[in-house]
Amino acid sequence: MEQLERFRATLATYRKHGWQLKRVLMRADPLAALRAEVGSADETAAVQFEQVNVQPAPFDAIWLARPSHGGREAWELRLISEPPYALFELFEPDEPEDDREDVRREMEARLKEMMKAK
Repeated sequence: MEQLERFRATLATYRKHGWQLKRVLMRADPLAALRAEVGSADETAAVQFEQVNVQPAPFDAIWLARPSHGGREAWELRLISEPPYALFELFEPDEPEDDREDVRREMEARLKEMMKAK
C-alpha cells in the first residue's frame, strides 16, 4: 500500500468513530506524491490533504480530535506506519489553547525522538 493510501485508510477508520482531522504531517516523499496528485508543481505553495493544510515533518502522522466525556476534548497524534502507533491526550474544557498547543508540540517531539531511536 502506498503511503497516501495509508493516510486515507487510517483517516477513514478514525472518521467511523467520530474523529475529525485537524492537522497533517508528511515527510518529503508522500508530500511530493500528494503535490503530483493535486497537480501542484510549486514546492513552496501550501498543499492540502482532505481540506487540511499539510505541514512538512520528519515523520508521517495525522492529528485527530473528538469530543469526550465531561466536555473534554480528546486529541490523538497517529503515526502512519506499520505497526500502528499513537499518542493520546485528553484536554479539560477550561484548559487554555496555549497550554494545549504546548502539549501537542511536546507530543510531536516525543514522536520525533521515538522515530530517531528506530
